[in-house]
Amino acid sequence: MNRVGRVKTRIWVFQVELRSNFNEAEANFKHKEALSLSTALPELELAGSQVVKISSFCPSAIFTKQKQNELQDLISCNDVKIVFMNCNVSPVQQKNLEKAWNVKILDRTSLILEIFSNRAATREGVLQVEMAALSYQRTRLVRAWTHLERQRGGLGFVGGPGETQIESDRRAIDSQLKSLERQLRKVVKTRELHRKRRSKTAMPIISLVGYTNAGKSTLFNKLTNEDVVCKDMLFATLDPTVRRSTLEDVLSSDLILHVRDISHPNTDGHSQDVSDILEKIGLDENTPVLEVWNKIDLHSECQKLQQPDISFNKRKIYPVCAASGAGLENLKTGIINVISARYSKDIRNVSVTDGKRRAWLYRNGVVESERLVDENYKMVLRWSEKQRKQFDLL
Repeated sequence: MNRVGRVKTRIWVFQVELRSNFNEAEANFKHKEALSLSTALPELELAGSQVVKISSFCPSAIFTKQKQNELQDLISCNDVKIVFMNCNVSPVQQKNLEKAWNVKILDRTSLILEIFSNRAATREGVLQVEMAALSYQRTRLVRAWTHLERQRGGLGFVGGPGETQIESDRRAIDSQLKSLERQLRKVVKTRELHRKRRSKTAMPIISLVGYTNAGKSTLFNKLTNEDVVCKDMLFATLDPTVRRSTLEDVLSSDLILHVRDISHPNTDGHSQDVSDILEKIGLDENTPVLEVWNKIDLHSECQKLQQPDISFNKRKIYPVCAASGAGLENLKTGIINVISARYSKDIRNVSVTDGKRRAWLYRNGVVESERLVDENYKMVLRWSEKQRKQFDLL
């Protein structure tokens, strides 16, 4: 039992692969990632897993009848209540497998959404995840859904009582979506006010972006001496805060650190996914981006990556191990160089009676020198374009 005295729900993982294009290394990696997903929820207990090779996907239930029976014996013997299929599962296949095995079937999307629901802590995060889950569920109303009558937290994939008719479900989902949209608009409006307030400060905004489990939280903690939750777990942190930027905040950033797990077999694919998202949300192509190659301690060429290499810096690449701190001083230097390059020298005359504007300049650390000339301070400044605009608005 867990600490609140409840028995955990046992889950089994099937990594389904076609024999015709089976790649053992790739399959093992996907299998390992599936196991990480299946253990990411505290209420689930991993009963076992298996890589299942098949000749073709059966349209009605993925597996042939014989294979279904074989796997059913495995499920029954291990008291499994949930089966995670790490492959594409259609609504019909999901319905038929649930009926045949008398278990709940989760595909990758539904399990990830359940994890999101479990991890979301802010009001905005909860609303966004629930809307995503409802939209996803609406497309799969081949079977009855249970979340609408749930008596626990979460989205209801893992548990929940009762069943409803498909049409009733659809109407209920549409009604909930409209309600959630109204609530989210209010939350977003409030956050937008906070963002505008932050944008008025002269401090440069640096955003960390990257694929899940790349090490963003660990790197954040090392660079800021903060204590953001960081675990070797998929989707360990999800919610937007003042410190962990949302996608909208990324657009107003002065610098972006693209954190990559360089030890991951599909690191290039993950990198492309992140780049595609940044492009889709409209990131200014002039915004500087530094690639942070994290987890070099797990890379096959660890020693080489730890050696100073100016060619990396010229390509805006910084190999680091956020966990140990290796390479972070070089990264900090790179950050300083990029931010400094965005600053220019200027000379302004500020009246001796204008204490507010002079105090602003000192408070924001842009004054290099000053001297009194008649009734004005002649001030030599080094500031960013954003700071200059803010000063002119005073």
